[in-house]
Amino acid sequence: MSDQRMELKPDAKPEVRPALSAQVLIVDDETEHAEAMAESLRRPGHVCTVVHSLKAAEGELLHGHFDVIVTDLVMESEESGLRVLALARQHQPDAETIMVTAHGDVPTAKKALQGGAYDFIEKPLDLVVLRNLVYRAAETVSLRNQNASLKGQVSASFGFEGIIGESASIRALIQTVRQIAPSNIPVLITGESGTGKELVASAIHRLSRRATRRLVTFNAAGQAESLLEDQLFGHVRGAFTGADRDREGVFEYADKGTVFLDEIGDMPLTMQPKLLRVLETGDVVRLGANDAKKVDVRLVSATNRDLKSFVQESRFREDLYFRLKGVEIHVPPLRDRRDDIPLLVQHAVMKYCAEIGRPRLGVTQPAMLRLVAYDWPGNVRELFNLIHRLSVMCQGEAIDLRDFPAEIRSSESDSELPSTRSLAGVGLDKLEKEAIRQTLAMTSGNRELTAQMLGIGERTLYRKLKEYGLR
Repeated sequence: MSDQRMELKPDAKPEVRPALSAQVLIVDDETEHAEAMAESLRRPGHVCTVVHSLKAAEGELLHGHFDVIVTDLVMESEESGLRVLALARQHQPDAETIMVTAHGDVPTAKKALQGGAYDFIEKPLDLVVLRNLVYRAAETVSLRNQNASLKGQVSASFGFEGIIGESASIRALIQTVRQIAPSNIPVLITGESGTGKELVASAIHRLSRRATRRLVTFNAAGQAESLLEDQLFGHVRGAFTGADRDREGVFEYADKGTVFLDEIGDMPLTMQPKLLRVLETGDVVRLGANDAKKVDVRLVSATNRDLKSFVQESRFREDLYFRLKGVEIHVPPLRDRRDDIPLLVQHAVMKYCAEIGRPRLGVTQPAMLRLVAYDWPGNVRELFNLIHRLSVMCQGEAIDLRDFPAEIRSSESDSELPSTRSLAGVGLDKLEKEAIRQTLAMTSGNRELTAQMLGIGERTLYRKLKEYGLR
């Protein structure tokens, strides 16, 4: 290894910049060199995590959260720094990576720039240059996050085809919808009741080439087979008593458009092969008819059932399952995307206050924190029903805890510190660690919201996370 790796230029007074605290990961197998960089970056307020191997870096990138990664280019091997860059791009896509390189490795560093690195800095390191470079990288990340947040707020106000949220799971869902909508591939939407599966189906149709045609929604649950077949495929006059005229079914009515079959998991087993035949051939035969009619429909189906288990239990046909599941989209329950709850609440308050013609209500901080902490067994539907009721019944200018029904005001379903055993004698550090750990879990890892709920600053939370070894 080159002796240049240990050289550092004197740390002169840096230029004055506005305060900007970033989470920085430093990867360098030379301990003193790494600590010198960390100490220099901690002075302006950055929070630094230091590791000395590729394996340790991989663990931090997998489980932690960083704004900037500073990595030596050559460590265990000449490719170590490039491997850190690749891992950062995979696990920390919003972060920027700075390469530290000896003069002879500049061509490799330029290769790293082509691979997505933010910049590189040559040894011997000038710590002022390093600080300024990290500041610019952190500023780039901050501005990008602000823009993403603004876009999310716009989505919350106007919605992406009615889908509201900026959590990672919802952004991924929206991206999938954008990708598959123009095609004709069948879509199976899964998720608990009340999560908004019908909104996803509607978004797929409106973004498709069939948007000018009909979207026909049909619930497949709770109907006898004969009635279900009539509803889906229609009948001809005289097919049964009371059939005094021809009637087209859902598939004919939706020709050239989209059929959304909700609760597909509840379709009777005897009806499933008839549906499969239509999907495979495009031929619909009305009850009482001999001739088939060709239809061209895009099928979107939804269920809150575990169809894979139903197939194993012979309660759902395997061939139909795979026909429906061209692409599967899972809509997460609200408890798994708690960071979207404030956006949903703001949207619902705006919507329902406008409907009844009253000034927009505020939401107190204790009320918002309780809404975030509640587990929402009825998901978004339950949340919107509550906000609708509060928008009508609230007598003040802001929704507060006292306005909530008792079951939401103090729910036993929320994640709380254990109350089944005495806490006497338990160290305060252990209590604090457990409170942070469970609040992080409650907020799906949202550190800003975690700090708010715990009543501490974000920098204090970052320090505690490192102190207790939490991720």
